[in-house]
Formats: sequence, C-alpha cells, structure tokens
Amino acid sequence: MATRTDAPTRREQILKEAARLFAERGFHGVGVDEIGAAVGISGPGLYRHFPGKDAMLAELLVGISERLLTGGKRRSAEAAGSPVAALDSLIEGHIDFALDDRPLITLHDRELDRLRDSDRKMVRQLQRQYVELWVATVREVYPGLAEVEARASVHAVFGLLNSTPHLGRPGSLPDREAMADLLHRLARGALAAAGVSSPSRGHLPAP
Repeated sequence: MATRTDAPTRREQILKEAARLFAERGFHGVGVDEIGAAVGISGPGLYRHFPGKDAMLAELLVGISERLLTGGKRRSAEAAGSPVAALDSLIEGHIDFALDDRPLITLHDRELDRLRDSDRKMVRQLQRQYVELWVATVREVYPGLAEVEARASVHAVFGLLNSTPHLGRPGSLPDREAMADLLHRLARGALAAAGVSSPSRGHLPAP
C-alpha cells in the first residue's frame, strides 16, 4: 500500500500482505490461513477484519482507485491554477503509486474480473474520472491536442508508468529517487511529443 508516516493498522497490514501474496501466486493460489500467518494472526482471526478473500480483493482494487482519484484532485487543487505544475504533480503522484504499490498493478491486471459486478463497475467509474482529470490537465498544457489524442496519450503514459512490476529485480534498477526522476522525464517527454504533433502546436512547454 502507499507509504505513510504513521504505523499501519492491522487491517492495512492484512491488505498489504494479501496484495503481495495475490500478486505473487494468484488469488486462488493463496489461502486465508497464509494471509493470517503473514501478519501473525490465525486464519479464523482474519474474519474479524474481513468476511473473506473476495472482500479483501474488492477493498484493495476499489481502495487504490479511490486514493488515486482523491490524490489527483488534491494535487490539481494545490497547483494554484498552474496547469504545468498540476501535470507535474499528477505525474509525481502516479509515480508514487507505480513504485510503492506494484503488487496492486499486478493484481488489477490479473484479478479485476473476479470482483462482483458492482465493485468492478465502481473501479471503472473511479478510473474514468481519474483519466478525465488527467485529460483536462494535459489539454490545458497542450491546447492544440485534440481530446481523443489527449485521452489516448494519458492511457499510454499510464501504461508506461504502470510497467514497473515488469522492469526487473529492484537491485537491477536505479534507486527509488533516480527511478522516479527517470519515469517523470519519460512521462513528460511522451506527453510533450503528443503535444508537438498536434495541429496547433505553437509555443509548448518543454518536458
């Protein structure tokens, strides 16, 4: 789960270990007893916090979608009316997710269809709102970029940033700060390239 300064609650510990185990071995490859053992409680004791694995999966995937959207809105509001600052902050927030919550990326790709219809629809709804927040910001920074191109560009950047689970062993990569800086430059470069290719390119901000 996302980095925080205060100690995680037992519920958060359970979710973090469930995400790790689900990502490593698949949803059906992990038992409740194993999740409990990872946080030092019995399998039956886990049911005091969650009714079952399905509830854990739903909270993980709905929860991260909610956090991304809420964080994105906050970052945009804190940019004080500067579209470039807002875009950079959105990128930074998504990089934090991509580097710190890698198991959730894997989990989303593999297990989203296992959610109940209502939970899956909630995830999709939150994700659409998050995408549109990015699209609006990108079009403010690159006003010549058509809406359909901006949306395609945003999805492409998400694909770039969300590739972190597939980049190799942690030891084979730059340290976190250097990796975050690299991903930021790649994301801004991709969006700048999209903006330059638009019909009304004019004077566009450099990445």
